Amino acid sequence: MEKIWLQSYPRGVPAEIDPGEFSSIGDLFSRSVRQFGDRTAYINMGKGISYAELDRLSARFAGYLQGALKLPKGARVALMMPNLLQYPIAMFGVLRAGYVVVNVNPLYTARELEHQLRDSGAETIVIVENFASTLEHVLPKLRMPHIVVTSLGEMLGFPKNLIVNLVVRQVKKLVPPWNLPGHVSFSAALSRGAAFPLEPVSVGHDDIAFLQYTGGTTGVAKGAVLTHRNIIANLQQAHAWIRPFLYEGEEIIITALPLYHIFSLTANCLTFFKLGATNVLITNPRDIPGFIKELAKYKFTAITGVNTLFNALLNNPDFAKLDFSRLHIALGGGMAVQQQVAERWGRITGKPLIEAYGLTETSPAVTINPLDLPAFNHSIGLPVSSTEVSIRGDDGSEMQLGQPGELCVRGPQVMREYWNRPEDTAHVFTPDGFLRTGDIATIDDKGFVRIVDRKKDMILVSGFNVFPNEIEDVVASHPGVLEVAAVGVPDERTGEAVKVFVVRKDPSLTREMIIAHCRESLTAYKVPHLVEFRDELPKTNVGKILRRLLRDGKA
Repeated sequence: MEKIWLQSYPRGVPAEIDPGEFSSIGDLFSRSVRQFGDRTAYINMGKGISYAELDRLSARFAGYLQGALKLPKGARVALMMPNLLQYPIAMFGVLRAGYVVVNVNPLYTARELEHQLRDSGAETIVIVENFASTLEHVLPKLRMPHIVVTSLGEMLGFPKNLIVNLVVRQVKKLVPPWNLPGHVSFSAALSRGAAFPLEPVSVGHDDIAFLQYTGGTTGVAKGAVLTHRNIIANLQQAHAWIRPFLYEGEEIIITALPLYHIFSLTANCLTFFKLGATNVLITNPRDIPGFIKELAKYKFTAITGVNTLFNALLNNPDFAKLDFSRLHIALGGGMAVQQQVAERWGRITGKPLIEAYGLTETSPAVTINPLDLPAFNHSIGLPVSSTEVSIRGDDGSEMQLGQPGELCVRGPQVMREYWNRPEDTAHVFTPDGFLRTGDIATIDDKGFVRIVDRKKDMILVSGFNVFPNEIEDVVASHPGVLEVAAVGVPDERTGEAVKVFVVRKDPSLTREMIIAHCRESLTAYKVPHLVEFRDELPKTNVGKILRRLLRDGKA
């Protein structure tokens, strides 16, 4: 097969990166701690911890896992929390102790949580009390002997911890009643861990660092096996791209996307950790006025987000009053950046909004636009260092420049496999080792890649994958539904929204009844936004529902 893929790099970006600079994420952690010990590593709700404090606290959590719980190497530890100081403490503790992080969306329903915990085999979880009732519902069906519960205010110090917890529990009523027998608090885990020094453990490139769950290109949520080498390679790729524009030990990055999401995890949490940056963790970015008040406290230099987040900020008049004098980088990913949002961002901040592209399976970065891009170009950028992209036809042949085909990727950041799913793994890789992304793209003669369409029927809501099969299964379980098809439709706020077409079995079935039914089993962003009733649904001659005709308005 003739290779026609091209590669070019912005000024100062190397063609290749060296994953061997670090033997593991723990090695990276130790080097940054030595270099930036006194600098503030993370800030949340006004409380900061230094690199040296993070070293001490994460070692205590590692000691708790190793010494108190006596977990074997490679044990999976689930983390279910929003952006809090507890996350980097626990995450680095898990990795330093030789274990595997299983990131869990705290907004999961009981059904979704049960699947992920069962599939991953995690027997230890760190969870925020706001979501403990969800875990309580599934606990009888799982083996989960080790439960650590924390609160939003637990690491904020006295008296702020008491005030925050009082408001969250008593004023805003955000903590439903829960009962998890045998659980310990996060503070108690750290105290117990202090009695057990962190035991050195051999962790190398081939060891698993994260089980990062995604639907992949089709189907039920699967665990992408991301090794230490995968993650190190991708943070090295990202660092090589942004290094000419940043100053080591001086950056302040705003982290509004949740750290359990692969984009925020690698780009914000790890890449900027290597740089010695201060990471400002935003716990609730949906509170835009509160978010902007937090932004006003810092002369931030970098921010990442999804299109919907940037759009929401721009639509608040107070955002334009902020100080953008030190802002170097604004990076959008997770979903397409809209031209009007990028152009408006440039007018207000004086800095470009740069689009990048990636997948959970690629740790995640595949392409990034040059950071000195003069204007929005409708592309997802150029492939990062040490990365090959290939545009393939349905028969696997290489497409000509400018012709659309499936975007395929090969590089050191590409996952090893799907956890315990050899058939899915075999399906997603080409015979020559490229990952099939499921996205239809083109590439031009300068190497810029543009996404044309999605090959599969995946719906992208605010950067999160939503899969029609899951939605349809839930809707179809309603006794009043005969047939259902789920598609994605354009939405100004979330990029896409879920729409379901329903053939009724019960004539009295209403839109409100379907949505209420879905809310019992689906995370909020998966719940259908639109419901349309039909007498019948278009099908192939073998009876398969033609979602594309419904989505395109042709049926």
